Amino acid sequence: MIELGRLYASIGTWLPRWKPLILSSSGISYRPLLATVDYSSQCEISGRMSDDNPTFALDYIDRSTVEKRLIRKLDLRVAFLVLVYIMNYMDRTNAALRGYEEDLGMTGNQFNTLISILYVGYLLTQAPSNMILHHMKRPSLYLSSCMAIWGVLTVSTGAVQTYHAALILRFFIGFVEAAFFPGAVFLLSRWYKRNELGLRTALLTCGASISNAFGALFASGILGSLDGTLGFTAWRWLFFVEGALTIVIAVSAAWILPDFPSTPNLWLLPDEQILAKQRMDEEVASENEHKSKPEEYYFGLVEALMDWRVWWVGAALNLMSSSQSFGLFFPDPSSYNGLQRDYEPLALRTSVDFGNCNLICCGQSPVAYVVCLTWVMNTFSQSQSKRAAAIALVNTLSTASHMGSSYFWPSSWGPSYVNSYLICILTSVLCIAMLWVFRTHLSRCNEAAEAEEQSLGLPKGLRYIL
Repeated sequence: MIELGRLYASIGTWLPRWKPLILSSSGISYRPLLATVDYSSQCEISGRMSDDNPTFALDYIDRSTVEKRLIRKLDLRVAFLVLVYIMNYMDRTNAALRGYEEDLGMTGNQFNTLISILYVGYLLTQAPSNMILHHMKRPSLYLSSCMAIWGVLTVSTGAVQTYHAALILRFFIGFVEAAFFPGAVFLLSRWYKRNELGLRTALLTCGASISNAFGALFASGILGSLDGTLGFTAWRWLFFVEGALTIVIAVSAAWILPDFPSTPNLWLLPDEQILAKQRMDEEVASENEHKSKPEEYYFGLVEALMDWRVWWVGAALNLMSSSQSFGLFFPDPSSYNGLQRDYEPLALRTSVDFGNCNLICCGQSPVAYVVCLTWVMNTFSQSQSKRAAAIALVNTLSTASHMGSSYFWPSSWGPSYVNSYLICILTSVLCIAMLWVFRTHLSRCNEAAEAEEQSLGLPKGLRYIL
C-alpha cells in the first residue's frame, strides 16, 4: 500500500508537466493563454491563486473564439469614437458661416487668422497630451473631460460679441481639441495588432468624411429653423446646439470609451481581459528589445524627437494637409442658402464642375492620410511611449499646416483661385516625393536586417511595412 501511494504521488507530480503533450497527441487543441503573461498581475482577475497552490480560472481555452469576441466588443467602441470625431471635426470647421464675420466686424485677413489660431493649440498640446495619456490608467476619463471642456467653449463662442473674444475662445478650443485625435489613434494602437490597425484607423477618420457629408445638412436644419429665436442669430444657435451635443456625448464617452488593456474594464470578461493584455505583450515583444529597459516619464518623447524619420514623415504630412487646404473654402450646397462664407474657389456653373469637385474631395485626406498615419503607427512601434510620441508629433506637424495654408486663399486671387490651386499641386508633388524616399529607406532597412539574420543564422525578426 505504501508503494502504491508513492506511485500515485509520483503520477500526480508529473502529470501536469505531460498534459500539453497528452492533449496534442490526442488531437485536442492546447493553447496556454497565460503562457507569456505575468501571473502575479492576474491575481485579482482569477481570484484563485495562492503561493502554495497557484490555480487559474482559465487554464486552457480556445483562443480564436475569445479573440473574435474581444475584437467585436472593441469595434463597437471604435464606432463611438467615430461619433466623437464627427463632433470634433464639426467644431473645427463651423467658423465659415455667413453673418459670422459681419456680426463680429471682421475685416481683411481676420477670418483667416480666426481659422489658423485654432491650430496653435494643436501645435503646442498634442505631444505632451499623448505622453500624459500614455501614463494614465483611465484614458476614457481624460479624453471625455477634454471633450466636455471644448463643448463648453463652443457654447461660449455662440455668445461672443467681439472678434477678439472669438479669437481667444477659438485659441483655447484648440488646446483641448488637440488631445482627442492623436489620443484616440494611440488608444487604438494599445488594443489592436499591427495587421488590425489600418481598418480601425480608417473607420475612425471616416468621422471627418461623415462630418463633411452631413455637417452642412445638419447646419441647414438648425440655421433655417432657429434664426431669430430668443433674439439670437442663426450662427449663434449653431454653436449653442453643437456645443451642447458635444457635452452630452462627452458624458457618455466617460462610460463607453475603453481604457488600456492593463486597466480593469468592466465590459470585458476575465478571459477577454487577459487575452487583450497578452496580445499587446506579444506584439511589443516581437518588435523590439526595449521592453527590458526602464523607461523614464518622457523617454519615448526623447526617442521620437531624436529620430529623423519622425520629422521626415511629419513634414510630408504637413505638405499633404497643405494641399488639402481648399476644403476650408470649398463650396457646398449650403453656400447657396447663405450659410457659408462667400468664397467660391470653383464656380460650380455646370454639373461637370460639380462632379469634378466631388472627385477632388474623394482623392484627398480620407485615403492618403489614413494610409500614412497607419504607416507611422507600424513604423515607430519599438515601444508604447515612442509610438504615442511619434503619433502626436507627426499629427502636430500635419496640423501646423493649417496655420499657413489658410492664407493660400486670399480673396484677391478669386474667383478662379488659380494660384491657390497651383500651390496645392506643388505641395502634393513634394509630399509624394518625400514619402517615396521614406519607403526606399525602409526597404533598405528590411534588406539589411534580412542579410544580418542570414549571416548569423538568426530567426526572422521585425520587417517594416512598405
